[in-house]
Amino acid sequence: MATPTLDHPSLPIVKAAFPSVRFLATSFRDMTVLVTPPEHLHPVLRFLRDTPSCDYNFLIDLFGVDYLDYPVAQPARFAVGYQLLSHRHEQRIVVKAYLDPTVDTSGIAVDAALELPSVCDLWPGAEWPEREVFDMFGIRFKNHPDLRRILLWKDYPAHPLRKDYPLRGRGEREHFAVLDRESR
Repeated sequence: MATPTLDHPSLPIVKAAFPSVRFLATSFRDMTVLVTPPEHLHPVLRFLRDTPSCDYNFLIDLFGVDYLDYPVAQPARFAVGYQLLSHRHEQRIVVKAYLDPTVDTSGIAVDAALELPSVCDLWPGAEWPEREVFDMFGIRFKNHPDLRRILLWKDYPAHPLRKDYPLRGRGEREHFAVLDRESR
């Protein structure tokens, strides 16, 4: 069986621009994923946006992933992905950075290891997706213009999309008054 090759046109350009950075790359169903170390994430994303031969001018999506108990080994527990589109070259690429927590993740403790640079300076539309990843996963974005919870109230005691968060919650629903039709 032949070994699949990665023939995305942006990969050699990025590798040539960052020769000392150790990247990983994979492709599945015509979607190429470039994994970059967190400390190089912002320069790589800026390069992909500003270099004419890449010109990834549109941030399609920004998402978080928790790989706790994932059946296939991953480089770290959490990942943040940036799905980019180049309108000029009609190309897409996902850039992903992995993060490993250094403290217990079952609560709301702030973990300095779960921090990435904000890309709001590159794509202003990243402001709300970064807030959502912060709210749901507890991953902070350095230099974000307004990093606060967006989906849950500010004193919510956890990050519900972490896989160590109980499916039925921790009693949050039991403290609310039940409203029926007659109590309006």
